[in-house]
Amino acid sequence: QVRPVESGGGLVQAGGSLRLSCAASGRTSRSDAMGWFRQAPGKEREIVAAIASSGGHTYYTTHVEGRFTISRDNAKNTSTLQMNGLKPEDTAVYYCATARTVALLTLNRVDYWGQGTQVTVSS
Repeated sequence: QVRPVESGGGLVQAGGSLRLSCAASGRTSRSDAMGWFRQAPGKEREIVAAIASSGGHTYYTTHVEGRFTISRDNAKNTSTLQMNGLKPEDTAVYYCATARTVALLTLNRVDYWGQGTQVTVSS
């Protein structure tokens, strides 16, 4: 395994919940930051959330803050994105990403990208 691998995408009704999971590659250290990006049709890719290696420092875009929660399990080298109160505008391909720090992720300086998983929210 070289790239992070996402899972958990799918179709959900507006107001519903979905949980995305990311399994990091063997080249990603448990001391690295992990994050989630998304790209909607016709729009630029944007960072959604990120979490430091300790789990104590997180970042959220204002579009999802209060609805989404990022977490990680360093023993398993995985991260999760719990998405609640989903809206149609959350529809996008969601990508897991890793970098040395949260700051680097916010600057789009990513070491490894996942392949993406589709999230579709119906109204």
